[in-house]
Amino acid sequence: MEKQLIWGPTFEEMLHPENIPSDIREKALMAKEVNPLDPINLYNITWKKSDGTPCYMVLPKELTGVDANIIVLYGRDFPTGSHKVGATYSVTMEKQLYGEIVPGKNTVVYPSTGNYGIGGAWVGARMGYDSVVILPEMMSRERFEKIEGYGARYIKTPGCESSVKQIYDKCKELSKDPKVKVLNQFEVMANYRFHYYVTGNTIGELVNDLNEKGIGNGKCAAYVSAMGSAGTIAAGDRLKELFPDLKIVGLEPIQCPTLYNNGYGDHDIQGIGDKHVTWIHNVMNMDAIMCIDDMECKLGLWLLTDSEGMEYLAEEVGISRDVVKEMSTIFGISGVCNVLGAIKSAKFWRLGKGDNVVTILTDTIDRYHSVMADLDARYGRMDKTKAAVYYNSIFNNVKQDYIQEGTVNNRDRWFNLKYYTWVEQQGKTVEELNAQRNQEWWQKEREKVGEIDRLLKEIRGF
Repeated sequence: MEKQLIWGPTFEEMLHPENIPSDIREKALMAKEVNPLDPINLYNITWKKSDGTPCYMVLPKELTGVDANIIVLYGRDFPTGSHKVGATYSVTMEKQLYGEIVPGKNTVVYPSTGNYGIGGAWVGARMGYDSVVILPEMMSRERFEKIEGYGARYIKTPGCESSVKQIYDKCKELSKDPKVKVLNQFEVMANYRFHYYVTGNTIGELVNDLNEKGIGNGKCAAYVSAMGSAGTIAAGDRLKELFPDLKIVGLEPIQCPTLYNNGYGDHDIQGIGDKHVTWIHNVMNMDAIMCIDDMECKLGLWLLTDSEGMEYLAEEVGISRDVVKEMSTIFGISGVCNVLGAIKSAKFWRLGKGDNVVTILTDTIDRYHSVMADLDARYGRMDKTKAAVYYNSIFNNVKQDYIQEGTVNNRDRWFNLKYYTWVEQQGKTVEELNAQRNQEWWQKEREKVGEIDRLLKEIRGF
């Protein structure tokens, strides 16, 4: 049976793909261009380009309006066009490694509000599994098309981005079949491990490399990430080990401020703001929560990707046309959210020249053409006047509202919200929950990376 299993990279190989055996690495890079559905593309799950440099941009200060460096890692060049495929692969790989799922025997279910599900459709099918994605019915049309295109099925649940309870209910229903295994990104620690080790260390290396090029001070002042599953924000735990003064900043929609004030509501920053505190979110290590308006994120993406908006940024704002063109290919809605949060963080802590604020651009415009078309229909075509308004009101005037620091009381309140989802609804015990208050619990989860890599290399045979 082991010979029939399909494997991919270790955590260390995702961080440093140059450590993948050269013949496999060459085949993977070739397949990325000519056969993107070949399982060998599992070895292309990395933040690195073929030349070993990270997929990043230091955003122009004409856009951000702050002296601090706003540095983004972008997920465009991952096999699915989003970094969430890394978390999906890690979850699937660990479950297979420990014999909890077997292709041909199990149907794997990926509960998601977007990119994790798309990643599951791609990874599950590449690893030989019958794969099902559960997704809210109001997500963008492109998401469902990608899931089908990668060879998976989907089930639509009622509601929008923040309607995760309905997803959990469907998972519980499907789990009555013993052959069905739910790979829950909100709960499974492999998601946390991918971002802690791969994303966190990639950023640490990038900050050092930029310093050697004369950009920044070699440190990371803040790491900013909106939370969906709260996998991406786990990179902050690694960065705080590297840079003890680092601020870890979580972001939520103003329309659904769950951690900020126990709030609820519907919103349209697809991929984040899922109306609960996830099991894998180390909120006791978070330094602030900030809220961002969902409409500003959509309008900001419209500005960055519409031809008229791009012309305004180049001609009137003075951003290089090459940079404007590149930015139009690396942003999605949540990416705009993350950048607005990074600017807000730089202003709040009064960061200056040389300070580095790092955030993530999760996906790209290819998932949101239908959303942009809806904006066209509602507001009329983008023009120079609209572009000026959106640039000045959204990017050049980031507001200092909805900011809450991680005091002892606030961290306790953020943490206590886990009880209602995980103990009352999902079957965790109070003892299991309370164990997460201690950072040693998280440290033990992080330390499993080495053992998992050892076992994977052993079973792969190389």
